[in-house]
Amino acid sequence: MTVLSLLSLPLVALLLSFCSSTVVASSDYHENLLLHPLPQSALLASFNFRSNTSQESFDQQHFRYLPRALGQILQHAQTKELHLRFTTGRWDAESWGPRPWNGSKEGGTGVELWAWIDAPNDDEAFAKWITLTQSLSGLFCASLNFVDSTRTTRPVVSFEPFGDHSEVDQLHLLHGTLPGEVVCTENLTPFLKLLPCKGKAGISSLLDGHKLFDAAWQSMSVDIQPVCSPEGDCVVQIEQTVDMVLDIDRSKRSRSNPIPRPVPNDELVCDTSKPYHSGDTCYPLGKTNDKAWSLGQVFGRNLDGICPLADTEGSHEESVCLQVPHERGVYISQGAQEIKKDDGFTRCFKLAPSTPFDLSIPQQTVNVEVPLDEPVLHAERTIVGNGQERGGMRIIFSNPSNASAVDFIYFETLPWFLRPYIHTLRATITGRDGVSRELPASKIVKETYYRPAIDRERGTQLELSLSVPAASTVTLTYDFEKAILRYTEYPPDANRGFNVAPAVIRIVDNVHHAPIYIRSTSLLLQLPVPDFSMPYNVIILTSTVIALAFGTIFNILIRRVVSLDQASALGATTLKGRIVSKVVAIQDRFRGKATKVE
Repeated sequence: MTVLSLLSLPLVALLLSFCSSTVVASSDYHENLLLHPLPQSALLASFNFRSNTSQESFDQQHFRYLPRALGQILQHAQTKELHLRFTTGRWDAESWGPRPWNGSKEGGTGVELWAWIDAPNDDEAFAKWITLTQSLSGLFCASLNFVDSTRTTRPVVSFEPFGDHSEVDQLHLLHGTLPGEVVCTENLTPFLKLLPCKGKAGISSLLDGHKLFDAAWQSMSVDIQPVCSPEGDCVVQIEQTVDMVLDIDRSKRSRSNPIPRPVPNDELVCDTSKPYHSGDTCYPLGKTNDKAWSLGQVFGRNLDGICPLADTEGSHEESVCLQVPHERGVYISQGAQEIKKDDGFTRCFKLAPSTPFDLSIPQQTVNVEVPLDEPVLHAERTIVGNGQERGGMRIIFSNPSNASAVDFIYFETLPWFLRPYIHTLRATITGRDGVSRELPASKIVKETYYRPAIDRERGTQLELSLSVPAASTVTLTYDFEKAILRYTEYPPDANRGFNVAPAVIRIVDNVHHAPIYIRSTSLLLQLPVPDFSMPYNVIILTSTVIALAFGTIFNILIRRVVSLDQASALGATTLKGRIVSKVVAIQDRFRGKATKVE
């Protein structure tokens, strides 16, 4: 189940201060780290790197903080705004609470990319899109070159540009996903190379591939967009974000001891309230968030000061922030200054240049927890049915609020070999009384945009505008048919199944007037798989028949059937026969001499 929660107001203010669009500043590069301990011994670490380049310098290819390799790709592909996501794992919102950045920095499982391209028509926009994906594939060592027409869609209302664009630009939005892409250190290395300090100094020095990809959930994002001030000054802003949820106990384990081992009996934390508790019987208590940890233990290295190019003046000098109750003790390295916020849970630290920084929290009793807000929407998406020919899709939306309804946009991309029947779309609503009643889909779905698939050319695009009443659960279902592929179109692991991209849900927050995004988990679709040994059997049998037939016909056409006398006469008259007879005569002469000598 996927859950979306609103961020708490202090956390929203903190994140918005990190990503505020400051055009005129003492430095054009800012970096921030937010640490938020979560229940079940988890730790959310949000890294944010942001830099600005003036629009004039960008047009003249005068790159300073914006990477030249990425800037030239955008100029060549006429890309005005770019959003790239690398995500692995699943966000457990029921245990961890609200998603970071309201889900705006998160992508679906695998790789997700969408961009606004300036082009006069759709065909030229798609040609530039292919250029963009192939260039980014080489830059980030990813399989983005496989984002072809079958994996590309054109969302209508699900995404809106975050940047300030000119009215003369003819923008085309294109969106592509690779749900089966495996994110690894090959993607992290080029990601770090785009930073000014390249992971050698500043908060980026904490990013280690062993820790990042050992996390329960992680997401890397790259956002490039134009930002203009009220005075008309425009910059090209690049923002890179890394969010990950680490298990504190797992991260603290030494790299020389990678295999987890059972906890010794004398170190077990048992629930003594159980009636069967005894010396040899223990009911273990759940993980708590009051355990001791430090930056060096969790990330395996210390923070090497701040990046020399980062802003050291103004509000952006608070590079590291921690969300724990103010009553909890926190120890920091010398030279760093601690600033506590008024919310009672946030404290930030000013780091000294070129000075290593470490943060340590001892184990202590926690009486106050950082509150987690109530979720806005629960969403679940599964494939139902059985058999190899047909199936169905079921999407469940639950609104936990007792006061207001939730309006959102549901965006779904289906591969071309999954053919949905939209006329079978049905809606079932369940109220707080637990009584379910089936309604026409038009009662729940306000608007529908459906773009059918074309075999081997494009996939299915479905966008629905829905509203879920307060304290209600809405279930949408529809049927689909599975296509039979050609045997050359199956991947090597065909029996595993085919990945279906996650659905995107866009909720408009009426309080902050900012869209909130959640993404469901990806699905695994089982298709009819032929017996791949049969083509090889046919090839072998055909080759054998051809060899026998060809050999027989060749012998009949080339060989001549003659008598023995004719063969001797032919052998004596031919050059080969004369040579062979001479050789035999010489051999007989030498044999005769050898016999006389004996």
